[in-house]
Amino acid sequence: MRTLAPSRPPPLTCPLPPDFATPAGTAAPEPPVTQIAKAVDKQQRRVRHGMVKERARILVVGGGYVGMYTALRLQQKLKHELKRGAVDITVVTPDPYMTYQPFLPEAAAGSISPRHVVVPLRRVLDRCHIVVGEVTSIDHTKRSATLTTLATEEEGSGWDHISYDELVLAPGSISRTLPIPGLAEYGIGFKTVEEAIGLRNHVIEQMDIASSTRDPAIRDAALTFVFVGGGYAGVEALGELEDMARYATRYYHNVQPEDMRWVLVEASDRILPEVGAEMGRYTVTELRRRNIQVLLGTRLESCAGRVAVLSDGQRLPTRTLVWTAGVKPHPLLASTDLPLTERGRLACTAQLTVDGAEHAWAAGDAAAVPDVTAAELGSLTAPNAQHAVRQAQVLGDNIVHSLRGEPLETYAHSYVGSVASLGLHKGVAQVYGRRLKGYPAWFMHRVYHLSRVPTFNRKARVLAEWTLSGLFKREIVSLGSLEHPRAEFELAAGGKPHHNPSDDSKGSS
Repeated sequence: MRTLAPSRPPPLTCPLPPDFATPAGTAAPEPPVTQIAKAVDKQQRRVRHGMVKERARILVVGGGYVGMYTALRLQQKLKHELKRGAVDITVVTPDPYMTYQPFLPEAAAGSISPRHVVVPLRRVLDRCHIVVGEVTSIDHTKRSATLTTLATEEEGSGWDHISYDELVLAPGSISRTLPIPGLAEYGIGFKTVEEAIGLRNHVIEQMDIASSTRDPAIRDAALTFVFVGGGYAGVEALGELEDMARYATRYYHNVQPEDMRWVLVEASDRILPEVGAEMGRYTVTELRRRNIQVLLGTRLESCAGRVAVLSDGQRLPTRTLVWTAGVKPHPLLASTDLPLTERGRLACTAQLTVDGAEHAWAAGDAAAVPDVTAAELGSLTAPNAQHAVRQAQVLGDNIVHSLRGEPLETYAHSYVGSVASLGLHKGVAQVYGRRLKGYPAWFMHRVYHLSRVPTFNRKARVLAEWTLSGLFKREIVSLGSLEHPRAEFELAAGGKPHHNPSDDSKGSS
C-alpha cells in the first residue's frame, strides 16, 4: 500500500534545549504551546483576510459534470494559491475525459464524431493532478481514500491510499438494472461514448445481416430493435438511431424502412416526464407516426434466448435490446462513512456540504440536495445535467469560501425547462413554460447544448461537424471491428480470435 499524497507536515516548532538559561534582565521566552497558539491565531487572521496560507489538499472523486466543473472552478479561483503550492487539487477518475452525455444520441447517429463528445481532463485541468483510477472506499474520519489505478495490477501492490483535507465526492451514477433473465448477456447500455458508438455499429451490422441472410427468422430478429425506458436517453437514442437507419436503407437493395420494427417499452403511463404531460403525449404521437411502437404501462420480463418477453404477453425475437431504464447511485457511496438517504444518495445541505460531515462536499447524481426554490418542503433538486453544472460552480466557490473563512453560498436554481431531440429536425421542448415542437424545439436543443459543452475548442468542432453534416450525406459505415482490433492478427498468427457473445446468432430465431 502506498500514499500518493504526503500527509500534512507537522507545525514547525523549535523546542527549547533543557540547558537553555534565560539571561538576566530579559523576559522569559513564551512556552511552545503559547507560540503555537499565536501562530494559529495569525493563520486564522490571514484566512479571514482572504488568503489561504496553510497547504490544503483537495481530492475530487469523479471526472464527470460535477468533478470536472468543480475542479475547473477551483483552478480559476485558487490560481495564485496553486502557483505558490498552498493548494493541491487531485482528480481521481476512471476515464481521462469527461463525457458530454446529451450528445451521445447524435454521436450514435453519426452527426458528431465520438472524440468531440468527450473533453480531455488533462488539457482542461492543467493545474490539477489527474489520476486515472477508481476510488473503492473512503474513510472520511481519517481523511483517507483507497483507490486502484492502471498500474496497481501491474505492480502487484494491492491498492493505493491518498490523504486529503477537503473531499468532493462526485462519482455520478450507474445504470439501474433489474434481475431480468438474459439482460446481462444480451442487453446494451447507453451511458458512455463507447456504448453509443458500439450501438451504432451494432445497428448497421444488423442491417447487413438482414440484407445477406435467407432465413426469414434471422432477418426479422435482426431488424427488430427494442428500447426499454422512456426517459431522455431512451427516447433520444431511439429517435436518432431510427432516423439514421431509415436513411441507411436507401443503400440496401433488399431492406426497406417498413421492414424494420422499432419498439419503445415504458413501465409508466407516460414518456419524457420532464417536458410535461402535453409534450409527452405529442412525442408518443410523433413516434407512432414513424411506425415506432410505443408500449406504455409495459415491462420487460425476460430477454433470454434473444427473445424479449413483455408483461402484455408479446414475445419479440430480437438481436438488439437497449436498456435505458434509469440510473442508481454509484456503489462507492455505500463504501464510505458518510450519511446516506434511503435511496442511497449522500445527504447534503443547500450549501452542498455533506450533512454532518465537515470538509466533505457533494453534488450531482450522487447527492440529495435540497431544492430551496420549490414550494413543497423537503423537495430535492433533480439529478440532471442542468443542476449538476450549476451546482459544481457553487460547490467550487464554497470550497474557496471555506478555505478563506468566508460565509458559504446557498444553491438556488429554479428549473428552466427541458429539451429533447427526436431525430434530425425533430424535437420537443418546454422552456420557461413555453412549449415548442418540431424544428424550433430541435434547433433550441442544439443551441442550448452547444452553449453548454465545455471549452471553446469543443464548441467549434461540434459546430463545424453540424455544418458539414448539413452539406454532405450521412455516414453509414460500421466500424464494429474497432471493438476487437487484434482479432484479425490473432487469426493470422494462428491464435483464436476473440469471440463476442453478442455476435452469436443462437436464439435469434
